[in-house]
Formats: sequence, C-alpha cells, structure tokens
Amino acid sequence: MSAAPDDPVYRNPVLDADWSDPDVIRVGDDFYLTASSFGRVPGLPLLHSRDLVNWTLVGHALQRLEPEGEFAVPRHDCGVWAPSLRHHDGRFWIFWGDPDQGVFQVNAPEIRGPWTRPHLVKAGKGLIDPCPLWDDETGEAYLVHAWAKSRSGVKNRLTGHRMHPHGTELLDEGKVIVDGDRLPGWFTLEGPKLYRHDGWFWILAPAGGVETGWQGAFRSRAFFGPYEEKVVLEQKDTDVNGPHQGGWVRTPSGEDWFLHFQQRGAYGRVVHLQPMRWDGGGGWPVIGDDGAPVTEHRRPDLPPQKPAAPATDDDFPGGRPGRQWQWTANPRDGWATHHSADGLRLTCVRTPDAHDLRLLPNVLTQRLPGTPCTVEVDLRLESGEPRARAGLAVLGDAYSWIGLERGPDGTVRLVHRFAETVAEQERDAAPPRPAPGGRARLRVDIGAGARCRFSYDTGDDTQGGAGEGFRPSGQVFAATPWRWVGALLGLVAVAPTGQGHAGTATFTQFRIRIQEKRADR
Repeated sequence: MSAAPDDPVYRNPVLDADWSDPDVIRVGDDFYLTASSFGRVPGLPLLHSRDLVNWTLVGHALQRLEPEGEFAVPRHDCGVWAPSLRHHDGRFWIFWGDPDQGVFQVNAPEIRGPWTRPHLVKAGKGLIDPCPLWDDETGEAYLVHAWAKSRSGVKNRLTGHRMHPHGTELLDEGKVIVDGDRLPGWFTLEGPKLYRHDGWFWILAPAGGVETGWQGAFRSRAFFGPYEEKVVLEQKDTDVNGPHQGGWVRTPSGEDWFLHFQQRGAYGRVVHLQPMRWDGGGGWPVIGDDGAPVTEHRRPDLPPQKPAAPATDDDFPGGRPGRQWQWTANPRDGWATHHSADGLRLTCVRTPDAHDLRLLPNVLTQRLPGTPCTVEVDLRLESGEPRARAGLAVLGDAYSWIGLERGPDGTVRLVHRFAETVAEQERDAAPPRPAPGGRARLRVDIGAGARCRFSYDTGDDTQGGAGEGFRPSGQVFAATPWRWVGALLGLVAVAPTGQGHAGTATFTQFRIRIQEKRADR
C-alpha cells in the first residue's frame, strides 16, 4: 500500500498483491526487490524503491524458462522458487532453485540488464531457496540452500557449500549446517537468507509453514557451524498469520528493516515491511514490535517519495503488454500482434484444451490486487471461426471468465463460464446472450474475501452513445489460489482445433480501480 510523502507512518502491506518470497538489497540510495515467479514468463520480477514503502516494477531478469520444451505448457508450481538478490563486484546477482533441476544463477551489470542466460550452479532434485554470500572479510564465497521433500524426500534442513567467487560452481559436496529435526518444535525450515554481521554468520530462515509459521535467526562464528537459533518474528496476538521469509536491508543512515510475506489465500503472498534492530544485550535481531508484526509504523528515515505502486492499467500501446503481464508458459511467436495503434490483439490460438483455461499456455496474466477493486476491459472479437472465444478471467485452482464467443450460426454471443477445482472442463455460469456488435465491456467487481461479481455491457457505443449499461452475470465466484500462487487476472483468446488462422480478439482500456480499504483484514 503506497504512502503519501507527508504521511509520517506507513501501513502494511506495502505490496498488496502476490509478490511471493521477497528478497531485497540496497545499492547506493536505491532499493531493489525480486520475488518468486514459478512457471510464469517473464520471470524474476525486479522492483525498485527509494523509501522501502513505494515500489515500482522496472523489469524482469528471466525472459524464458529453461528447458524451453518443459515450460511450453503451464507448470504453476514449478520454475522459479524463492530467489535471492545480491550485488557484488559491480554486478547484480540472482540465485534461485528450480525444484526439478537445481540451483540456477543469472547476473547483470545493471538492474535493467542485460541479464545473462540461466547458469546451472548445482544440479539436483529438491534443491530450493539458495542464497549466496561473498565474505568481504576473507574473500571466500558460500551458498546455503533448503530442500523440497516433494522432490528429494528431504526437508527441514539447510545445506551449506563453499562457492567459487565467480558464482559459477560449488567447491564441495555440501554439509548440513542446520538440521531442523534436531530443534524441538521446528518443522519445514526453508527460505534461508545468508549474511555477515558483527563477526557472525547469520542465516535468517522461516519455519512452521507459510500460513502458520515464524521467522527464525541462526548465528555462528564459522560458516559450517555450529549454529544457535532464536525465533525473531511470529504472529503473537496480531492478525498477520505466518509472518516469515524475506530479507534484511540497511538504509544509508543505519536503520535496519525486514521485508517478508504473509500468505493470504486467493490474494497470494503479500509483502510487509517491519522495523528491525539489533539487541545490544544478546546481539540478536529484533523484528517488528518486539517480535510481533506491525500494522503501521514510522516511515524509514529516507527522503520522501511520491506514492507509487506496480502498474496495473494498460492501453497496450503498439499492441505490447506492459511489464505487469506474464504468460502462463513460455510464449510463442504470433500470440500477440504488434501494430501501430493501442490495444492488445491476441490470436485465437487453436487448441484441444479450450475447455479448460488452466491448461492453456497462452493466457496473459497479472496479479490479483489484495484490495477490493473493479476490473474492466473492452473486448472486440474479430474472429469468424465458429466457437472462437476470448475474455477476461479470474484464474486459480477454480476459475471463472466472461467474454465473447462466435456461435455456429456466425453470430457473436456473450458467454460466462466457470470450472470448479475438481472439474476437468468448464460449464456455463449464465445463459449465453446476444452480442450483436461483436464487442463488450467486461467487468469484475472483486470484494472482501476475493468474492467476484461479473457483469457486462454489450451496448452499441460506436456512435457515441452510452450503451445499455452493465448487467450482472451469474452467481458470485470466490477466487481460489493455485498451488503456491495467488489467483490471477487473465486475458485469453482461443479457438478449437482445425486448419488455418483462427482470427483475433482485441482488448483495450484495461483498468483496475481500487474501491476502498479492504474490510477482511
């Protein structure tokens, strides 16, 4: 939630959408953040701030997922897990774990790139959440990572390696440096972030699960241990469940801050900013209000900034989607047509999977806002192919969409469909209705609890009229997350299998209007 420059306090969350597993660094007067992107493309989002409260999306470090063929179809719980962002030797570095392949790394001279292609640092199943450390005191380099039991059969432990200073390879087989099974009450230890401070090696790592867990701190005089541990952030009597997994950053004036996520169901993992200090008695970090998350707090001691947030609205100039959009798999040439005007011109991609949007790679998505809002977009269906369709969707394990479809008789009709979590294909959420102009303004009002009310306006406004006004469609749809991912807003155009080009659909004036402060917090 952005803050006005004259407001002495900020309010959490500072990023009220699914910016999962955030990590943060400071370079000079600038702060940079990256987050998990799983199977969406482009991946590794790059956010920038000057005050740790107002953030903008400035790009992505990963343009395509590799191997290309494996990510030609949606793999929502695969791909980029829990990246770590660092700045070393004049370059930006991002390490992440692909749970099916191993630890990868990319680097660049500037945050906006050019970024290198992914380099596999360590191959293996279940290697996740890696974090490097270049020790300026000794010149040594290290890497720590966690384990995904779903791939390796192992979890609740952190493994440490010596790393080549070039960041290209590991120099040993690794050693378990923290075994959560030996710590009473600790489980699902993961997401480590590695630091050097005050003569100690520090690992800030969460445990206890994303919805119910806590943030731990571990310290040792030697990288390979032994480590002692302490819980430094937990829910206590607040409404911030599972506050953990994030990064520590220090401002130019010496203030310490910690950014972490909170799992919020269909909204995904929203990002909170917590004050942090070092206890002069025991030397441990103290996060939040004596270990409890703060809802609001004095702003960081940084120059005031104008309110800002990652972009949502889009006119699609030249037919190009803005940085906020991601495909559900590696995109192919021809899905979106560049042209000289505004508007997103999507090809109605022929597919045998048109009955289930969850299977489609050609869905263009962005994050669902964590605040009640109204989403609108204009759609024009230009395809003459029978059963070609296009629309606006709310996507998760269950989904619902509203849009236009070319009927067998050649007419265009307004359709609204949905699929339950266990359903293998969609069905009507409301009876089809005529859309004689082949165009419609589509709307989703998203209220508390991510409850979605769909509506439409198919009125003919080509002569400057106001149209017939919005009409409700179907029952309320409660958005659901995907595995590890919050619900997404999506634009899609498809057609049944067949020969030849199936035509296009054009989306214009995509808008998200925030309604009010969320009532379900």
